[in-house]
Formats: sequence, C-alpha cells, structure tokens
Amino acid sequence: MEVPRHWRLKKQRYALVGEVCPHCDAKIFPPRDVCPECGGEAKTAYAFSGRGEVYSFTKMGNAPAGFEAQSPYTVALIKLAEGPIVTAQLTDLGEEKVEIGMPVEMVTRKLRSDGDERGMLIYGYKFRPVMR
Repeated sequence: MEVPRHWRLKKQRYALVGEVCPHCDAKIFPPRDVCPECGGEAKTAYAFSGRGEVYSFTKMGNAPAGFEAQSPYTVALIKLAEGPIVTAQLTDLGEEKVEIGMPVEMVTRKLRSDGDERGMLIYGYKFRPVMR
C-alpha cells in the first residue's frame, strides 16, 4: 500500500475515528459517507471510546504473507461499546485465556513492516484485555 493511503487512514487506525449519522445517531466504523442504517449522509467525525468485548475469535497458526513473524496470534471480532463490530488482532494476552464476552480496550501497536528492514513500519489498532 502506498504512503498517501496510510496517511489518510491515520485517524481511523490510531484513534478509532469513525462517523456518526446526524439523522439516526448510528455510530459507523470504518467511516463511510452513507449511513448503513438509514441511508442518509454521514460525514460527522466520531471518536470511539476504544472499549468493547470479544464477540468471536480464532487463533491464526498459518499466517498470511507479511504476518509470519507474529504467528501464532489471535484475531477477534470486537463489539465496540458504541455498537459497531471490528476485526482486530488481540495482544498482551500473556497467560490469559480468550473468552467470548471478555472486556478489551484498543491499543496502538505495530501491525507489520512494508518491505525490507528499511521499509515503512505500519501501525494500527489492536485490542488487549482491559487492565485491572
């Protein structure tokens, strides 16, 4: 992916910024200009809390290209507190067992590097168990 595209996705990837529909108040992530609930125009930025819970999950043992160094890892569907469901890698699990309904919070982490050791580092959101 080219540098300008990474720059455009920065707010979405680093701070979970989506949109809120001014017509029906639906919270939308990832952002899009048309509300999936009512079909109205939705361009008002909305910062999600970053809190949610595990809706479903799976352990990736055979990682796709670019993610081999992280294998094995856990990918989950996270139901955000505001409603939308996002796909994200779980991190900082330690010995903690992943369970459906487990409370999680968003953190910014390295996703991968683009190219060789001098390539661009790509950061984005992952989720970890809520710190107690």
